[in-house]
Amino acid sequence: MAFVDVDGERLEYLLIAAQRKDRPTLVFLHEGLGSVALWRDFPARVAQATACRTLLWSRFGHGHSASSSVPRRPEYLHQEALQRLPALLAALAIERPLLIGHSDGASIALIYAAARPARLAGLVAMAPHAFVEQQALDGIARAAESYAHGDSERRQKLARYHRDPDAVFWAWHDIWRSPEFRAWDIRDRLPAIRCPVLAIQGEQDEYATMRQLECIAEAAPDVELLRLADCRHSPHRDQQRAVVEAIVRFVDRRAAAAQGRVSGP
Repeated sequence: MAFVDVDGERLEYLLIAAQRKDRPTLVFLHEGLGSVALWRDFPARVAQATACRTLLWSRFGHGHSASSSVPRRPEYLHQEALQRLPALLAALAIERPLLIGHSDGASIALIYAAARPARLAGLVAMAPHAFVEQQALDGIARAAESYAHGDSERRQKLARYHRDPDAVFWAWHDIWRSPEFRAWDIRDRLPAIRCPVLAIQGEQDEYATMRQLECIAEAAPDVELLRLADCRHSPHRDQQRAVVEAIVRFVDRRAAAAQGRVSGP
């Protein structure tokens, strides 16, 4: 584990060295309750399979990154995408990465891609949110009911990956369930995305319908969809082999396209 200063605060990160220098750097963006450690072995498997340099990091308030005492506002995902992610990439001298985001992290990746269309090699969005659905609100309400009434397994799990698990959980719950957040919607930004996108979702996702994938495909020009059976909100856990294989194919195509541009006439 290492730390880097971003906006005057420490962020934890993990950097896996590249096996090949002609590959893009993969940057993983975690879910609303995630962190570097909560990804478990998935990024390492992807790094090994793609031969890419790979960056994982924990957002403020998550994992071992600096705590955040500022309440989240409806624009917090935009702040992460347009301020903190660019600052992190600059601090670590990472140019034209390929983003791999899950849930909230996928939303951050989509916002970044729309704002900086020429600065990405590609984007993998797993269980993305492009707008707020009642299914997400209901799922979060169920999770909160369980957490507040003695879900010791979830609490213990979060405690293994965060310094302050209660703060992480309730920050995620409170912003998503707030009346102000119901109007959150990034569909109007999606047509600005120019990089290739691989969008993945489980057919049993408890927080979203397939409309999330469909609106991305309708708006952006180069989108590949992967719908997975027997899969809930975490495709990289429920169907890890299929997800890793899809990412490897996607990265191989992006690397080949980039090599063609370099060696072409």
